[in-house]
Amino acid sequence: MRTKDGDALLTRNMVPGVSVYNEKRVTVEEGENKVEYRVWNPFRSKLGAAIVGGIENIYMEPGSKVLYLGAASGTTVSHVSDIVGENGVVYAVEFSKRTGRDLVNMARKRPNIIPIIDDARYPKRYRMLVGMVDVIFADVAQPDQARILGLNAQYFVKNGGHFVISIKANCIDSTLPAEAAFAKEVERLKAEKFNPKEQLTLEPYEKDHAVVTGIYRPTPEQLAEEEEQEES
Repeated sequence: MRTKDGDALLTRNMVPGVSVYNEKRVTVEEGENKVEYRVWNPFRSKLGAAIVGGIENIYMEPGSKVLYLGAASGTTVSHVSDIVGENGVVYAVEFSKRTGRDLVNMARKRPNIIPIIDDARYPKRYRMLVGMVDVIFADVAQPDQARILGLNAQYFVKNGGHFVISIKANCIDSTLPAEAAFAKEVERLKAEKFNPKEQLTLEPYEKDHAVVTGIYRPTPEQLAEEEEQEES
């Protein structure tokens, strides 16, 4: 949407009148109603940077159930909350108790967010809190992040569900060029039964970062559709 400051990425505010991280809010007349949107700053959100950068699909839509690993204080989580709306849910996992306090406080005004203050390496500990989800998103910046994603997917992502992961090259292997580190991590994802479909670097918003999206344990129908697309 174009604002007075130029083009901007916006999400429809689930809690009108309330900002989460001092982001700008824009009110638009839609028919007889006024609707409030929140500006999504791509310099403060890797998922936002991927969308602005042109990622084809983040697999999150109204009604989606999302498991979000590495929720931090909830900046991006709040926009995912806007996207999935009142019929969706965001299970937001954050390890840091200090940062988690901000996440919990934000979630009090957003009933579709379930904050979980725990270590994403141990999904068994919060398995009673999380239902099956449509998509898993990870921004954990750990050397074993592909394994962490795989452990959580085993518990919570249905076959044929989707994943989105933010990769920081230095966290994978600081001795490799960024592109080589990304390629190394994509191979690890494949070993965890993820089928990567798209990869996008996040410059100029984040240096030496990439987002990879795709399918978890593709169904026979999805594999057949993929073969048809390759043949055409």
